[in-house]
This record gives sequence, C-alpha cells and structure tokens, in this order.
Amino acid sequence: MKTRIKQIKGILIAILLISGITPVTLWSQATKDFYSVKGVVRDKVTQKTLEYASVTITGTNEGTITNSRGEFSIKIKNSMNAKSVEISHLGYATYLMPVNGESARDVTVYLTPKSNLLDEITVYSLDPQELVEKAVSKIKNNYSGEDNMLTGFYRETIRKRHSYINVSEAIVEIFKSPYTQGLDRDNVQIYKGRKLISPKVQDTLLVRLLGGPNLSLYIDVVKNPDLMLSSENIPNYKYEIVESVMIDERPHYVVSFKPQVTLPYALYFGKMYIDKESLAFSRIEFSLSMDDETKATQAILKRKPLSMRFKPEEVSFLVTYKLRNGISNLNYIRSEVRFKCDWRRRLFSTNYSVVSETVITGGRSEDAKRIPNKLAFNANQSLSDKVTNFLDENFWEDYNIIEPEASLESAVNRLKKQ
Repeated sequence: MKTRIKQIKGILIAILLISGITPVTLWSQATKDFYSVKGVVRDKVTQKTLEYASVTITGTNEGTITNSRGEFSIKIKNSMNAKSVEISHLGYATYLMPVNGESARDVTVYLTPKSNLLDEITVYSLDPQELVEKAVSKIKNNYSGEDNMLTGFYRETIRKRHSYINVSEAIVEIFKSPYTQGLDRDNVQIYKGRKLISPKVQDTLLVRLLGGPNLSLYIDVVKNPDLMLSSENIPNYKYEIVESVMIDERPHYVVSFKPQVTLPYALYFGKMYIDKESLAFSRIEFSLSMDDETKATQAILKRKPLSMRFKPEEVSFLVTYKLRNGISNLNYIRSEVRFKCDWRRRLFSTNYSVVSETVITGGRSEDAKRIPNKLAFNANQSLSDKVTNFLDENFWEDYNIIEPEASLESAVNRLKKQ
C-alpha cells in the first residue's frame, strides 16, 4: 500500500465547476520582438495529420508541439537569429524547416516515415526486463545532474458528454532537481493563467481526481521511479520487445509491459521507448489497469458526494523526453481520465473526460533556484482557483502554447457568451 500512496501523492486536482466572473488584468506588449510560424504537420505518404509532433527552434530548448489536428504555432524571438525549426515525430525522419525572420502562416510540413527493424539475432539475445533495468541504471548519465528551471504551457479541459464545461490554461515554471535525486525539492509555480467555466447549475460537479500542473512532476516516470521503475516495481511487470522505431533519427527498442502479479492496488500497462545506443527512455505510454474497478477507483478518486456513483472508464498517460546536447530533457506530458457519474434515483449516467497536458517550451540551468513554498502550486488546489477568466484576446502574446483546435476555440467562444 505504501507504493500506491507514493504514486498519487501530490497529483490531485479539485474540480469545482461554479459560475462567476472575475476581472483580469489586461496585458499586452508594446512592441513585438518576435515573429510567428504557423502550419500543419502531415505524413508524406498518407497525408494524415500528425498529432503531438515536436516543434523546436534548432539548437535551443524552446519549442512546442502540434495539437490533435497536427496544427502548430511557434513564436521565435528576433534576438535568437534562428535559421531553422526542427520538427520530429515518433517513427519519422526529422525535418529542418528554414525560417527567415518573417511571420509565416499555413505552412505544411511533410514528414517521411522511417522504420528501423531490429536485427533478429539481437532481439533474440536480449532479455527485456534486463534491458529495462539497464536503462534505469543509466538514468544518472542520460538525464540532467543539475537544478533546472523549466517553462511550460499547461492546458486542462473538462468535457461533459461532447461539450466543454471547463477550459483552464497557464504558463508554468517548473523547478526540477537533478535526476539522481527524488521529488522532494521539485515544485511548480503558476506564472500566468486564465479560465472559462460553464455557469450552468447542471454542470456543477465536485470530484477529486488525478491531474493538475503537478503532473509535470509526478508523471515524470524517469524521475519518479515509484510509479513503475523502482527495483521493487520492475518485477511486478512482464516485458516484451515488440518492435523498433526511429525517434529523432535514433533507433529505439519498444518494450511493452503489463502486470504479472496481483497487488492491493492497480498497476499499469503500456510501452517504453528506449534509445538503442544510450539506453535513455525517450517515451513512455501507460494506462491504469481496469481489471479491478474498485482498485482503479481508489487510485484516482479521492473525494465525491456520498450520493454520487463513480465509474472509471480510462486513465492514460504519455510522457516524452527530447535529446539536447547529449542529455534527455522532459518534453511533454499528457493525461486523460474518462469516467461516468450518476446520482441515485437517476436513470442515466453522464460521461466526463478530463485532459491535462504540459509542453515544455523552454528552460535553463543557470541560477535555477527552487520556487518558494508560498508561491508554489499546492497539490490540493484546483487550477481554476488560481487563475482568472478569459477576457484578453492577446493574453499569451509572445508565449509559446499548444495551438487550440477548432472545436476548442468554438467552445471557448460559446462559454464566453454564457
């Protein structure tokens, strides 16, 4: 039971949907010292759009990702004298897109699929659990050994059936201690944020779930081995090398894992992507096992009204790391929780989904200092309690964010009218 408590500590979010308008301080930049490049990323063969592709200013740690429709927008400061933007995606050749210091719209980037089949003899000789254990032993070499202050964009959306009832966004600062240390010193600060909440009484819901800006701390699987990579947890899973793919022009083992023991708490299943040369974890996809609904509920639900019945449907996570100057850095974290709620004496249940995502848009190690406790985001707080309402169209101005999808923009406009 001790391990499960470690897993969920600090990653709770209180979702309280209430009406009300709060004034916001308008902010704008007098003179723009940046230009923007907007476009879409597609598969060169199938023409399909590619979601969650990494878009980075070449030679820097500043960037963003594409949304679920493959769209991106990146803002580049003139002082950077950038020559190109690097666009990469799992299983594709990296593309360098030239930039010339001028804003560009409707750019289409085509990525070429690139496979790298593993040598059959190599696969046969590898023990997948041993491979994972070796990758864990290399964490001290492959990830930062310094304090780092990261800048990120966080978005949290709540849907009731097919309608958005809560949209919250924030620019966050994330303090990360060395990867050889635990999470005790790591914390997050809300630098700037905004929200929109449905004013309808029937949209009011009070539950306490996984999520919030602190996900960038606790779902950083490499730095939080208590999730699945500790020496105690690794034997709880069965591993299999299932394929090989290219990430950022580097071949990776793909190792699937699933529970092979029964414990008092829910375990995970998913895939790990391990760099074939450095043995760094570059990507981990995992979901909470739903084999036992009671255990799954205990893992994600901390509070609900007594008369409410709660049924989890899916709890999934994605964390990616990007190689820069020989060090793997946290790049993107996403969580999705789908569940049903109904009230006693009501005939039908209601579907909800909560999606939280953080993209790291920049960072530095020089003069990185821990965020004071009085400024840090409290794990028991709701992001909606920390930010104000959407009012200023130029709110983000020169900040890099995840480009909103058309459906999200439409939802924001509807909520504004309400």
